[in-house]
Amino acid sequence: MLKQRSYHCGIMVLLLLLSLALTGCDKTTPSPHNGAFAIDREFPRGPLTVHVRVDSNSVSIAQLLTVELEAAIQQGYTVKMPSVDKLLEQFGIVDRDSLGEKLDKDMRTVKTVRYELEPFLTGTYDIPAFQFQFFDVNDPNKTYSLDTEPIPVEITSLLGEDRENLVIEDIEEVVALPTQIKWLWIWVSVGGSLVIGMGCLMVYLKKRRIPDMVRLFKPAHDIAYDRLRQLVAENLIESGEFKTFYERISTILRHYIEDRFQLNAPERTTEEFLQELKHSPALPDSDKQDLASFLNHCDLVKFAKHEPTQEQIQTTFDLVKNFIEKTKSIEHQVDITDVAQSASTGGNV
Repeated sequence: MLKQRSYHCGIMVLLLLLSLALTGCDKTTPSPHNGAFAIDREFPRGPLTVHVRVDSNSVSIAQLLTVELEAAIQQGYTVKMPSVDKLLEQFGIVDRDSLGEKLDKDMRTVKTVRYELEPFLTGTYDIPAFQFQFFDVNDPNKTYSLDTEPIPVEITSLLGEDRENLVIEDIEEVVALPTQIKWLWIWVSVGGSLVIGMGCLMVYLKKRRIPDMVRLFKPAHDIAYDRLRQLVAENLIESGEFKTFYERISTILRHYIEDRFQLNAPERTTEEFLQELKHSPALPDSDKQDLASFLNHCDLVKFAKHEPTQEQIQTTFDLVKNFIEKTKSIEHQVDITDVAQSASTGGNV
């Protein structure tokens, strides 16, 4: 009878522990930061502005510390976020969350990375100085840098100011438990630990499977310039592949016109597109005439097997580049989220 009662008692305890695991673990899992930071230091230099944010200037050794690095860079420049692993050796990095890129009201590209830090020892420690490097896209070989300043943070003890006066009392007289009850509680303790661990793991894996989606945008002219640089790097003219070159440069311009002016250029024939363009107020007549000459020249090479001269090839390339430069606008942004995610995972774009 005692064995049966002990067995039922153990089952009830295990069920209780499982319930606590599925609720309690969810409460202790770090939630997204609410955006309130006790410290927010701004460091500007030229086209770059950096913010270093810390959620508190004093935490106990049992708490986590949130540090956020934000870099806002003007159009025409790129910024490289700093590597912090060695700089934060006095803390343990519990979690790193890249919040992606976005555009602010000044049309600057903003990159944000957030760290959850675990202090090791009590005392005053510095969130160290970080170095951000940035580049002019037109002169990528020249590097500029911006250095932040250290931010002191106090790590306090759980015992408070009276920890030096604490006295450890002697233990009470040890009373031996009955053997059967002792083994029951050992079994319950081991089983309970396994249940709690599995519950926490399930909650953690579930949350990790739902990443925040951050939409990425890029100006239409930047996309076109990237495609032109890639076209030049393929050396199609040197290889005598004139038809392929003209097909590619024509496609680049058609996609730019679609992204910039919302005209359906890529899927239409030259005749259909020029007919639509004739009635569109998006471009002046001079640009319409240049586009008509360009597209007809491309069709001549692609379909009539016309072999262009070096002068005609250079004129064609310059016309496309000048048209993009003349009509570019940072207000016309293209959503490249799916393309960027496919590239980062090695998929086909």
